[in-house]
This record gives sequence, structure tokens and C-alpha cells, in this order.
Amino acid sequence: MSITAEKKQELIKEYATKEGDTGSPEVQVAILTHRIVHLTEHFKTHKKDNHSRRGLLMLVNKRRKLLDYLKGKDEARYQDLIKRLGLRK
Repeated sequence: MSITAEKKQELIKEYATKEGDTGSPEVQVAILTHRIVHLTEHFKTHKKDNHSRRGLLMLVNKRRKLLDYLKGKDEARYQDLIKRLGLRK
């Protein structure tokens, strides 16, 4: 199962940089993070689901690229996003 429309709108509202913002790196990373967490929970019960595991790796790589882009553009926004999502210690 993918992300629900309600949850997606909730994430967009929480991480948007301005009104009507749906494509900023912050929003995209937040949505990807939610999907990654959901898939990680899925793998706790379905250990041999290798097709979905490939999708998870693609999501993680996409999130990494977006975070690298954001870090290069604006270090403060990157640090704030990492802190809000709890990605790194």
C-alpha cells in the first residue's frame, strides 16, 4: 500500500516552504521518508519480498539525491529538515 492522499496533504502542509508548495525538496523528502518508514515496517514481516526491497532502495537513493541537492543549495534548510525528520543523530 502506498501513501494515502490525506497523509500526503498533511505532510505537504507541514513541510511546505510557502502556500501551495508541493515540489520543494523538503516536501519531497518528507513524503519519501514516510514511504521508506512504511516499507521498512513491511519488511519486518515479509523478509523475502525482494521486489519491494528494490523499490525501497530506489526510494532511499532518491531521498539521498534530494538531500545532497538541498545541502548544496542551502545548508541551514538541510540541517532543519534533517532535524525535523529525525534522520541523523
